[in-house]
Amino acid sequence: MKVIAINGSPRKNWNTDTLLTKVLDGASSAGAETEMVYLYDLNFKGCISCMACKLKGGKSLGRCAMKDDLTPVLDAVHEADAVILGSPLYWHVVTGEMRSFMERFVFQYHNYDDYNKLMSPPKKTVLLYTMNMPEALHEEYHYKDRFRQDEELLRHFFKHCTTLYSTETLQVEDYGRYHMGRFDEKALKLRHEQVFPQDCQKAFELGVSLVRG
Repeated sequence: MKVIAINGSPRKNWNTDTLLTKVLDGASSAGAETEMVYLYDLNFKGCISCMACKLKGGKSLGRCAMKDDLTPVLDAVHEADAVILGSPLYWHVVTGEMRSFMERFVFQYHNYDDYNKLMSPPKKTVLLYTMNMPEALHEEYHYKDRFRQDEELLRHFFKHCTTLYSTETLQVEDYGRYHMGRFDEKALKLRHEQVFPQDCQKAFELGVSLVRG
């Protein structure tokens, strides 16, 4: 089994990267072959609406025709058994790189003749989010609706999707160096010590479940 994590965070060795690594560790422990892709290391664009992926009889039917650093990644996730999309939330949404990836990843399989006639191979997918927003405010800011929308999109195209998120994450080591006075550094660091390891364990267990079912 091949499991690929798509990292939409610009920060390596931080919250999103750590959780994605834990998912891959869990999958690897269950016998899967794993790979991490860092989108910020690649030179690529979002969908340009060329429609080559929908051209009848075209050589790129059902596949993105653009050629750039994302091309081999799309080839790999096309063949993968499970794909994890991980991103921090910036201004309540995923990063621009993750959004551009999702455009290219999903739109190539969309069929305007028959929305239910899919051109994508089924696979397990995971949406993994990190954020400083407390879960108590998710309803007020419609986070659950956004999560559900993306989950339903991936479930439609790939049949399976699970969402995992980590809230009130630590953004920097020393809040006093930045204009971030609204945050309680002591409380966030305590949460990072006590709660974030639990999120990491959930991520590891999710990785195992991707392989074992």
